[in-house]
Amino acid sequence: MSKPTIAVIIGSTRQARFGDKPARWFMEKVSDHADLAFELVDLRDFNLPIFDEVASNAYAPSASPEAQRWQEVVKGFDGYVFVLPEYNHSLPGALKNALDHDYTGWNRKPMGAVAYGSMGGARSLEHLRGIAVELQMVPLRNAVHIGGGDFFTVWSGGQDKPMSEIEDHLEVSLNAMLDELVWWTKATKAAREA
Repeated sequence: MSKPTIAVIIGSTRQARFGDKPARWFMEKVSDHADLAFELVDLRDFNLPIFDEVASNAYAPSASPEAQRWQEVVKGFDGYVFVLPEYNHSLPGALKNALDHDYTGWNRKPMGAVAYGSMGGARSLEHLRGIAVELQMVPLRNAVHIGGGDFFTVWSGGQDKPMSEIEDHLEVSLNAMLDELVWWTKATKAAREA
């Protein structure tokens, strides 16, 4: 039996984004995970228009072919980990737009995060968790937060050191999130299939 698959979604499309670095680190840490398979999903690979559909795809099919392609990708996963920056105390507009372009694909699946910024992306993640509840996802309690001195150590605008410089600070939260993600992925997948 194949492992449940988790999308690791890079939540920023900016050319100068930092998200690639923690995304690569996370993918290395989970490359041989015993219970889950992980696949990197980059919002840059989707040319999503600003949401302008007549309704959510819960009520009417989306007209945009790019939105339809995005919805097919979203529904193919059993859960999500968002690599999440904090822009002006919230999540990036590109991510909010991507979330709005689907409803049904997100339903009844867990979501975690690797959040970053001066405050560890905490405010951005709190906003994402509220949106996730409305999209009928299961937001995990635990997350990886890269903030403060750790963020400025690895951020390209700071010391730009490798993630290995701070990973010992992140291991406990990473393991707690992954344990929780395994449990909720198995539980929600079993319930969806029942």
